[in-house]
Amino acid sequence: MGNPKAFLSINRKEAGYRPVQQRKYDFAEVELTFNDEECHQQASRCMDCGVPFCHWNCPLGNRQPEWQDQVYKGNWREAYRLLQETDDFPEFTGRVCPALCEKGCVLMLSADAPVTVRNNEAAIIEKAFSEGYVEACPPRTRTGKRVAVIGSGPAGLACANQLNRKGHTVDVYEKDERIGGLLRLGIPDFKLSKNVIDRRLALLEKEGISFICNTPVGKDKKQLATLLADYDAVCVAIGSGEPRNLAVEGRDLKGVYFALELLKQQNRIIAGEKIAPEALISAKGKRVLVIGGGDTGSDCVGTAIRQGAESVMQIEIMPKPPVGKNPATPWPNYPQVLKTSSSHQEGCERRWSLDTVRFIGENGILKQVEVAPVTWTKGEDGRMTMQRAADTEILNVDLVFLAMGFVHPVYEGLVEHLGVALDARKNIAVDAENKSSVDKVFAAGDASYGAGLVVRAIASGRKAAAAIDRYLSDKK
Repeated sequence: MGNPKAFLSINRKEAGYRPVQQRKYDFAEVELTFNDEECHQQASRCMDCGVPFCHWNCPLGNRQPEWQDQVYKGNWREAYRLLQETDDFPEFTGRVCPALCEKGCVLMLSADAPVTVRNNEAAIIEKAFSEGYVEACPPRTRTGKRVAVIGSGPAGLACANQLNRKGHTVDVYEKDERIGGLLRLGIPDFKLSKNVIDRRLALLEKEGISFICNTPVGKDKKQLATLLADYDAVCVAIGSGEPRNLAVEGRDLKGVYFALELLKQQNRIIAGEKIAPEALISAKGKRVLVIGGGDTGSDCVGTAIRQGAESVMQIEIMPKPPVGKNPATPWPNYPQVLKTSSSHQEGCERRWSLDTVRFIGENGILKQVEVAPVTWTKGEDGRMTMQRAADTEILNVDLVFLAMGFVHPVYEGLVEHLGVALDARKNIAVDAENKSSVDKVFAAGDASYGAGLVVRAIASGRKAAAAIDRYLSDKK
């Protein structure tokens, strides 16, 4: 390392966000980007620790110490080369990854001030684009093998990218009108501008990948049989699209929606799509309740605020996480602690240990939500049990968004007609080679292991691509 003791004299710094009073009135990206000098300083804090747990914590196996050293030395092109060797899309992970690497940093353990990795990652890829380091590199030769990738989220795109680099001909099928999966429709623009996705897609197309939109593969058995016959291998990367529902009284009232109904619609509006007035979901002037304390719930909070909500409350059935440290998740594990997102900073009441009892309405329209406090106890077997209090509370609300996660991939159509085996969690069962129970059909990303992180999906897509390449090589 250029300066292995810089961490002693230079404090950790994050890129930060645009001011709240500015950003909450638009959907532009909220997070700022380091300038070159800030990158240089923060990269210098990466010391010669000997055992880089940042690398160990990263699902992609990114070589953070190596490219941080190159940033410190001003070798941006080399930093980019090292980064893109392990990460197909640093512009995505540099924006929406929770930075598992930083939580494994030795400085997290010793000083609670880990090296700023994610912000530097974003700076490297933006520098690479601005300086022209990122160029389309089509394969010199083609193998003659054809692969269909079904789903264009991070797993599908990573799989397609890696297979194309091997010289296979890749077609990516997407059921929606534009490529990107939840990157496009699930993540708000204020976290990931869709121009960033389009920039990458233009490169992938130049490199030879074909994208086919508005095509729900598997809608009937005949269509699916034709596709299976036309391709040498198929990768299913459709995500975990079945949202967890809340089966309580009043669920069918107007005003109760799944989180993605709001997020997808808002992303489509920003893209220029016109929404029929009767189908429009708007939080303007309304009292909003978000049920679910994860990232999707936080995205609903930020979206509702930008739409002009009168008030926003977010509730979670689990207890409030500890602040700062959690003995249950010691270093170098990712700590289960209280997280405050940029959306929470913009104005949101947060409450924990609340269960939803019922939705209350008038003339079919939501008016109130009844909630009850809960207590959690850990049994001798280590399992947590919940007990609901007898006393309840009535919340006056106009809109509810259910953001309680996703349970498994959508079965109707593709999964059903493929007849693939499912695992105990009702995801597509795969072996160590990401292969399903159906010949030449592989699965990657959330569809194969449940809802997870973008960075994990990219890693899964890369792994599936390597397995498919070996499979195709054996078929010669």
